[in-house]
Amino acid sequence: MDTGDRFNDECGVFGVFRNPGASALTALGLHALQHRGQEAAGIVSCDRGTFRQERHMGLVDDNFTSQDVIDRLRGDCAIGHNRYSTTGEPALHNVQPLFAETAIGGFAVAHNGNLTNARKLRHTLRASGSIFQSSSDTEVLIHLLATSAKATFIERFVDAIRQIEGAFALVAMTDNLMVGCRDALGIRPLVIGDFEGSFILASETCALDIIGARFVREVEPGELVVISDRGLESVRPFPDTPPNRFCIFEYVYFARPDSMLSGLNVYEVRKRIGRELAKEGPADADIVVPVPDSGVPAAIGYAEQSGLPFELGIIRNHYVGRTFIEPSDQIRHMGVKLKHNANRYMLKGKRVVLVDDSIVRGTTSMKIVEMVRDAGAAEVHMRIASPPTTDSCFYGVDTPEKSKLIASRMSVEELARHIRVDSLAYLSIDGLYRATGEDHRHEVPQYCDACFTGEYPTQLTDRADRLPQDHLAFLERA
Repeated sequence: MDTGDRFNDECGVFGVFRNPGASALTALGLHALQHRGQEAAGIVSCDRGTFRQERHMGLVDDNFTSQDVIDRLRGDCAIGHNRYSTTGEPALHNVQPLFAETAIGGFAVAHNGNLTNARKLRHTLRASGSIFQSSSDTEVLIHLLATSAKATFIERFVDAIRQIEGAFALVAMTDNLMVGCRDALGIRPLVIGDFEGSFILASETCALDIIGARFVREVEPGELVVISDRGLESVRPFPDTPPNRFCIFEYVYFARPDSMLSGLNVYEVRKRIGRELAKEGPADADIVVPVPDSGVPAAIGYAEQSGLPFELGIIRNHYVGRTFIEPSDQIRHMGVKLKHNANRYMLKGKRVVLVDDSIVRGTTSMKIVEMVRDAGAAEVHMRIASPPTTDSCFYGVDTPEKSKLIASRMSVEELARHIRVDSLAYLSIDGLYRATGEDHRHEVPQYCDACFTGEYPTQLTDRADRLPQDHLAFLERA
């Protein structure tokens, strides 16, 4: 799916085991994870063996604030999901959690990530008689579990996840169990919390904070946690767990600034990114201005390191209506001005350092630069708080094809001319790693940074015919 000049967030998952307010808590958790997906939301609850489902297009607040909805989701266990589609069109039948009745009972699953061999597995399953109800890659997992010859649910679940490739943070539920699992590389986040003696699973710690839950620990890469009335047990489904390759772009953009990821505060990492950017890309300027909201922490760090004043030279409108209800072509074509407006008083006559998290196609950057110049800025120096985005993500982030990523076909100098800035500088890949506390990027990197380097840490089975030979060689080296 290819919808805009920004990275679109992935998905958020949340689960509550054995709490009488499970569905209400799940709705609150999804509200805190709304930044990870705004297309649709769903909750499945379990009440003494009976599963109840609510799935809706739109935001959590639009669908899960009514007491009637929560009352319909009775039960002391629930899992929820915020969706931004990365595979499968935006339609109700693709909204998660997905649920199925299998030979060993009901099973619901919510998935953050993307399976890179889903198309191949779907073809094999269809050939053996499986009938798919959605175009989501998550449904592949349900069919793998349902057709497994193993005896117990956990054995079937392990059998299923050993067959899938790519990135996944899963929360699943039966009538008496809840499980959480991360892929062997730990590309996507998943944490464990405790709320009044009830276990919580969530994509980020900010979702624990909203309900007052205590952070227990992260689900480790390649770990399956099984939550039952006996407590929490850890299973290692993968015989060999390679080094962690957590998605480094979670720190740049995706995660909420108040979350903790791998022991690091996201807001602090983003400020460090800004400091590194100021060291690598100084500018002779008067003020530092963020592109809100994602550029704000990095701009604060840039200002602190450079000694330049931090100013809100662009103001964001947080109450923008959806494009399909805009009344005319004239309004529709206003584009970026619907979301951002220049603060002319702060910009007029100033040499401005404009800090943003990334450049995708370049169209939004061009419009923002034009807006800042029209407000009277004397110079505009763009600084990007990440390396050039040159490659698509296949691990659960909705990104354009490589050919539509402007940094993949233009040099920094060409791109600076294209978006009409006086200068342009990106953070280096080593600078990004330093901001996370590493000394530099190793030959086999400490994070997944494929969107910057093209070095994908897993097989891309469904795209094998399009893979360059240098990627295949990298996989052999890794």
